[in-house]
Amino acid sequence: MLPGPVAALVRRLPAAKLTGLGCALLTTLALLVFAFLDRLLAGGSPTVYGVCFVLAGAAGALWVRPYDLIVAPVTLPIAYTVGSLPVAGAGGGAGGGGGGLLMGVFTLLAVNAGWLYLGTALSIVLVGLRKCLLILQRRVQRPDVRQDRDRRPRDRRPGPERERRQPGRKPAGRPLRPQRSPRCSEAAQARSQP
Repeated sequence: MLPGPVAALVRRLPAAKLTGLGCALLTTLALLVFAFLDRLLAGGSPTVYGVCFVLAGAAGALWVRPYDLIVAPVTLPIAYTVGSLPVAGAGGGAGGGGGGLLMGVFTLLAVNAGWLYLGTALSIVLVGLRKCLLILQRRVQRPDVRQDRDRRPRDRRPGPERERRQPGRKPAGRPLRPQRSPRCSEAAQARSQP
């Protein structure tokens, strides 16, 4: 399927082991680091930050555990917002204080919403594909119950013979007696006999 070097690279990738909280924290911390590097090296370019966001979103969607798949796309917009603080502060903002930083974050979110949508949509697609593959894998591993049920011979004899052959079913006309405990005294066993 894949060329040799690409297949070797895919095999070396870590298995999906991040919990939902781990995925959220890793994505947020990675985006903060990318944003600080972007501010230092590229002057706070929103395009560089957007590309890093798409990559971080894809990594989070691929490395989260199967049980927590839904967490990856849900936490991405929060991670994008938290990670955008250094990039939004690079513009200098009006007012110079917390209000300027807040305005910078809102402006970054409004102007560069395409990166946010792209990263979140990619994460949703990857999570959906992983879920479909998990469902198919479970179906392949599990035997088909309907086929097993159809293969079993059915007892088509009418009446009491059929009832005797099926253990655990109540015979017609007689109530089942509760089982006696082997620890009952002989006197209790004698009292319980009809």
